[in-house]
Amino acid sequence: MSRYRKGDVILARIRISERGMAKIRPAVVIATLGEDLLLYPISHTPSWDQASVPLSLNDFIEGGLDILDDSHILTGQAVKISMSEVLGKKGRLSGPAMEILPTLTGP
Repeated sequence: MSRYRKGDVILARIRISERGMAKIRPAVVIATLGEDLLLYPISHTPSWDQASVPLSLNDFIEGGLDILDDSHILTGQAVKISMSEVLGKKGRLSGPAMEILPTLTGP
């Protein structure tokens, strides 16, 4: 069984775009695929060219992010990483917060 499940917020080295540099950022687990995770990255700013969903500390049922302002879940494109790239778990989103995320039909 996986250590991470849908709704967990983790820290991992993630590259959001093909041209962007990989950096350590939070992300929401949306699916586990064997030893890989499918994630929506989280950013302090909303995407200007893709869908994003606001995220606040009130959206967590446990843990949270070390932020005072809202962040944004970048739902325009899921990112696939190996579980070995996860640096830690920051918390878990509530059911209502997960319900507003788009349903993913495939990687």
